[in-house]
Amino acid sequence: MKLSGAEIVIECLKEQKVETMFGFPGGAVIKIYDALFKDGTINHVLTAHEQGAAHAADGYARASGKVGVCMATSGPGATNLVTGIATAYMDSIPMVAITGNTPEKLLGKDSFQEVDIVGITMPVTKHNFMVTDITKLAATIREAFIIAASGRPGPVLVDIPKNITIETTEYEYKKPEPIMIPKPKATEADWDRAVEMIKEANRPYIYAGGGITLGKAAEELKTLVRKIDAVLGLSLMAMDCLEMSDPHYTGMIGMHGSKASNLAMKNCDLLIVLGARFSDRVVGKTEGFHENKRILHIDIDPAEINKNVPTDHSIISHMKPALQELNKRVPEKKHPRWMSEILELKELYPVSRAPQSQRPKQLLDALTDLTKGEAIIATEVGQHQMWAAQFYGFKKPYSFLTSGGLGTMGYGTGAAIGACFACPDRPVINVAGDGSFRMNCQEISTAAQHKLPLVILLMNNKTLGMVRQWQTLFYEGRYSSTDLSYAIDWVKFAESFGAKGMRIAAGDDPKPVLEAALNAGGPVIVDCEIPLDNKVFPMVPPGAALDELVLGEEVDD
Repeated sequence: MKLSGAEIVIECLKEQKVETMFGFPGGAVIKIYDALFKDGTINHVLTAHEQGAAHAADGYARASGKVGVCMATSGPGATNLVTGIATAYMDSIPMVAITGNTPEKLLGKDSFQEVDIVGITMPVTKHNFMVTDITKLAATIREAFIIAASGRPGPVLVDIPKNITIETTEYEYKKPEPIMIPKPKATEADWDRAVEMIKEANRPYIYAGGGITLGKAAEELKTLVRKIDAVLGLSLMAMDCLEMSDPHYTGMIGMHGSKASNLAMKNCDLLIVLGARFSDRVVGKTEGFHENKRILHIDIDPAEINKNVPTDHSIISHMKPALQELNKRVPEKKHPRWMSEILELKELYPVSRAPQSQRPKQLLDALTDLTKGEAIIATEVGQHQMWAAQFYGFKKPYSFLTSGGLGTMGYGTGAAIGACFACPDRPVINVAGDGSFRMNCQEISTAAQHKLPLVILLMNNKTLGMVRQWQTLFYEGRYSSTDLSYAIDWVKFAESFGAKGMRIAAGDDPKPVLEAALNAGGPVIVDCEIPLDNKVFPMVPPGAALDELVLGEEVDD
């Protein structure tokens, strides 16, 4: 069957069972959009901005476990995707971005809307392609999906010059190749050593990261934790892996982690690292980190082993088969003295004790009660992001969509829109700050157009809160360019875009308004007044060790 390049793109997306994609049309991809319209089987979501499309594809991927897809035209359309592509890259999210480009004969001539998007995205994609031969177009798109989803996932870009979308060639349907989960790269001696390290430990601590979520290994993690009676701390990227009420769980670890988690990591004699990469926000000062403990690191990417912190033993593996193998091999063991110490730490240093974060905690406690901890929570980046991680009571895996590696302000609204399409039967809330939300607030129009039941929980302190917190603690209160006190009426803003607006004042009980928002049947911005100098605690100061936390009681507002 002879098809145009544009028609082949659509047929290949259908091969991959793509049901929803996000994008914004333009001259270089107009032929693809025409083929998309004529075919009519793929739901295309027109976002307000290409960055919103990339974040929506990312959120769709995180919530569904599938590969997210976005598309944009050449030049500024393509470059507007870059922040979203980089966000997905840093968090290992499977995504395929399709961009158009000027016709081949005009490449390299500074033509209208020409940009070297392949060169630009090379550092922030798992792989990228420019298709210059129509006979290779179908194979390239198929390969892009395999690369995005296999191994350590990540974004892949396919750039298609306009002439390729117009030319024709033979197309033949091909069933997608299954994504195989490879067996662990480990010998019997490797497993024996790992098991021996666990058996010899008296104070085991598991530090689990985003690899658990991406590897769909939450149940296997729970089994291992309980079988070897280990303490468990989670990175920001894994906060939805285990219920907060689990007795082994000490909370998030790192810069804004619990003191119990950070002290337990410091005092353990075996640190088992699963699908995590020793980020600077987790480890803090690396000098002395390895003292008095052994480290067993299991990760899918060999480049992460010994990159930031030296380890004593490592296994290269996808998380699910690695934990299944460990669970078969390790004997049950109890550590009553260690668990007793941890219980004391949890009682002595609860995350909720900081007086400067009580109002955000009230809001998120109310949200947990109303949703029973089963909502999908997206966030922007800043104080509200940390409060969401600390205080929302996650009950289901694959429910926390947040930009952990890149820290992208403006991520949450697009990601939440993607989650609404991926999981239409679950409540979706974007926990936002007024500074971050402004970055891509125009995407509320996308939610309104599709009548998505999306709630924006806008924590409004009229400042760039996290930067102000640093300015207070470390820059003697010099509040340079963080004031957002000029009036924006977010209720009217919501209404002007066809959404609903609601408001929660500082002294209000948040439950009635949040309940109304969740039952509104369409997008709602809930403007929540937050005290100006509320802060995120605990906090490890820059350059300090994990156990040198500021808890908040010692800081005056």
